[in-house]
Amino acid sequence: MAAPKKGRNQGAQGRPGRTLVLFLIAIVALTGGMFASGHSTPRLGIDLAGGTSITLQAENEPGQKNAINPTNMNTAVGIMERRVNGLGVSEAEVQTQGESNIIVNIPKGTNSEQAREQVGTTAKLYFRPVLTTEVSGGDPAASPSPSASSSASTGSDKDSGKDKATDKATSSTTPSATSSTQGRAVTDALKADPTPSGSGSPSSSPSASPPASTDPATAKLQAEYTALDCSKETVRAKVGDGVKAEDPTVACGQNAQGQWQKYILGPAEVEGTDVDKASALFDTQGAAGWKVTMDFTSKGSDKFAKITGKLAQNQSPQNQFAIVLDGEVVSDPYVSQALTGGSAEISGSFDQQEAEDLANMLSYGALPLTFTEASVTTVTAALGGEQLEAGLIAGAIGLALVIIYLVAYYRGLSFVAIISLLVSAAMTYVIMSLLGPAIGFALNLPAVCGAIVAIGITADSFIVFFERIRDEIRDGRTLRPAVQRAWPRARRTILVSDFVSFLAAAVLFVVTVGKVQGFAFTLGLTTLLDVVVVFFFTKPLMTILARKKFFTEGHSWSGLDPKRLGVQPPLRRTRRVSAPVDPKEA
Repeated sequence: MAAPKKGRNQGAQGRPGRTLVLFLIAIVALTGGMFASGHSTPRLGIDLAGGTSITLQAENEPGQKNAINPTNMNTAVGIMERRVNGLGVSEAEVQTQGESNIIVNIPKGTNSEQAREQVGTTAKLYFRPVLTTEVSGGDPAASPSPSASSSASTGSDKDSGKDKATDKATSSTTPSATSSTQGRAVTDALKADPTPSGSGSPSSSPSASPPASTDPATAKLQAEYTALDCSKETVRAKVGDGVKAEDPTVACGQNAQGQWQKYILGPAEVEGTDVDKASALFDTQGAAGWKVTMDFTSKGSDKFAKITGKLAQNQSPQNQFAIVLDGEVVSDPYVSQALTGGSAEISGSFDQQEAEDLANMLSYGALPLTFTEASVTTVTAALGGEQLEAGLIAGAIGLALVIIYLVAYYRGLSFVAIISLLVSAAMTYVIMSLLGPAIGFALNLPAVCGAIVAIGITADSFIVFFERIRDEIRDGRTLRPAVQRAWPRARRTILVSDFVSFLAAAVLFVVTVGKVQGFAFTLGLTTLLDVVVVFFFTKPLMTILARKKFFTEGHSWSGLDPKRLGVQPPLRRTRRVSAPVDPKEA
């Protein structure tokens, strides 16, 4: 006779306590991480915390068709993000909505009028000559200065890590070395005054202009340059406010070594609208790595040739021109001869991302888009608090109704469901609190709605499991084997149901924008947590309770009473007593 087969997962099923302990340890670890991070509450969205929401509508420039496209819109979003961040707003949201709208959400504590002015104006791109530059807050950095040529970059450019502006044809001259700076990927700003005339060396003081006593405006510019400390974010955010294209200015930038530098820049010689096209390319022939190519309009070509011809006659750093976008120096390549022909290249120690970012910024100067303010909505913190309170009340009512149903119908089993719901709620709260600083997740009203809907999804999983157990008991099995036999079938149903919910949430997240994505994200998150809770908490807890006398004996309040479930006692067959048979005579 063959030995009885043991269950396939008997080892795991026999140790539900271990699973519960590990699961609870994970919850404690997440909770500890939440408090350690200093973010013990979820980050609230603008509709709950209060703030300003600005809707901008893109319009084509006159004579420009089909300019409203994803590439241009995404570039505009990047510019506006930098503008808002320049105000010191770390929790602002800038995103596209539909094909032609951009939504800017700025939380409370920000000057809404200043924010509207910043995001509503068109970005300006200028090419300005560098008059002098030095490391801000320290001694000038001694590094090879960029010098320009009309061809591909030489090896010394790559070695020095400098950006170099070249023509797309002919051969180059060798860069010279003096104490100067580079300034790729620079942040913020400029101020104005009359043009300082330059000297050839980048000294620690702004000696690139005439004596301060000869011109009050120049003296003011020199004083601003001397006092400028670009290492301070608050200073960088304000420098350059109100500067005009025809005025010289001071600016801040960051060099390849990550040091903040300050500049004196001359009046703008070339405007961004003079750039016809810019793109990032990888130089496979000259082994120069990534570079950025620029094509100018006919008018821009003449301007660029004229200014590069002047700069090529100067020593470093006055042979450099700064590319200034929206008050921010994004690159300051050097030239050594006039760049004619209507095109140029900027090469250096770029990686792919840096080259593409610079190309996008250069392209924005010719972006044929303007933005008009479609709407501005201001949400006060009091109104947001009222909305949050209303949402929490709705959630509490829904949870209370679910609990009443569970207690009335499942009795003792409702204890398992309620505890599981509380565990799921705790995990949702902790993870939402951690996702705020991690990925910028903000809890808004649609997200609260998603969490409320998830109560029903989670409760449905428990009901499926409980009904499978009851079906097994109706078939005449005792509780412990009923739990083990019910789980595989309930598991399949739960996974299919949650997969459908998660798929719906994922599709909704992809095809929608704005606050609706908060609903989809929360719904997807809570659906995943439902699977985790059911597998690693509800099932092990039910396995442990199946060993308790209260449930195994089918107490009337256990929810597993055989009489209430309509279980019929098994029919016992008895032997039929045969009547004595009289022997027949042969």
